[in-house]
Amino acid sequence: MVKSAFLFPGQGAQYVGMGKDLYETNTVAKEYFDKASEILGFNIADLCFSGPEAELTRTINSQPAIFVVSIAFLKALEDKCSHLKPALTCGLSLGEYTALVASGVLGFEDALKLVRRRGELMENAGQENPGSMASIIGLDVAKCREICNESKAELANLNSPEQTVISGTKGAIQQAITLAEKAGAKRAIELNVSGAFHSSLMQSAADGLKEALAVIDFSEPKIPVITNVTADYVKTVQDVKNNLSKQVTSSVRWVETIQRLSAEGVTQCYEIGPGKVLKGLARRINKELSVQCVGSVEELDKLQTELTV
Repeated sequence: MVKSAFLFPGQGAQYVGMGKDLYETNTVAKEYFDKASEILGFNIADLCFSGPEAELTRTINSQPAIFVVSIAFLKALEDKCSHLKPALTCGLSLGEYTALVASGVLGFEDALKLVRRRGELMENAGQENPGSMASIIGLDVAKCREICNESKAELANLNSPEQTVISGTKGAIQQAITLAEKAGAKRAIELNVSGAFHSSLMQSAADGLKEALAVIDFSEPKIPVITNVTADYVKTVQDVKNNLSKQVTSSVRWVETIQRLSAEGVTQCYEIGPGKVLKGLARRINKELSVQCVGSVEELDKLQTELTV
């Protein structure tokens, strides 16, 4: 029997028009969009489908938008392919909230409120403590760590063996880019982001999130979840809360996460939500891993056909 995992994307996966085909053709998904608009107090479907892009890209908006689209595809998938049961689940940064809903740890409404609050806190922290991020391609994580130590930047996303995202003040990022180029990086480019995510400059966001998490009801996971902070399973509700508050200042250990699920015998993954970023990263971490995207009606229908043959 094939052992599978559900993967959920994070911030950066958004694009204008995401989820529109699903909303127009799937009543289960439409209910989640409509429910989300009620909870948020604005039309999230309209923002996802029509933008404008500048508004959709804002941290405060992109996080709930990606979450809602991912949940809509997850619920449509569960409805159409009810016999597809993952052995475990995980998500990249923001995507961990979707993974927690998929595993039964969080309810949709509570998770959406947390995601919206997370986006607010991270956007505010980016304004209070301005910073930036850069993607370094072609250097291993050990070399990137050396560069961070010298420049005072911090390791943010360990995306693949050859791609690491760093975070820090503007000065630290510029110095790190120079050092990476001198060290022979294929590319070292500053990212168009509104803050130094997954760094100590996000501490005020972590503190605010800890308060928000304290009043939310969590359940024990029905499906095992691998968390970003430890690249290990969350075992208790308190572990979940601790990891979610730490997550915004800690490195996203995605390479180790994919290696962990591979070591558990997972051979088939489904990237559920907008974009195809996780599929590309997974291939660079483990070429043997098969990843199928579920981010359009066409992809959902194709998977349903394959699973019923």
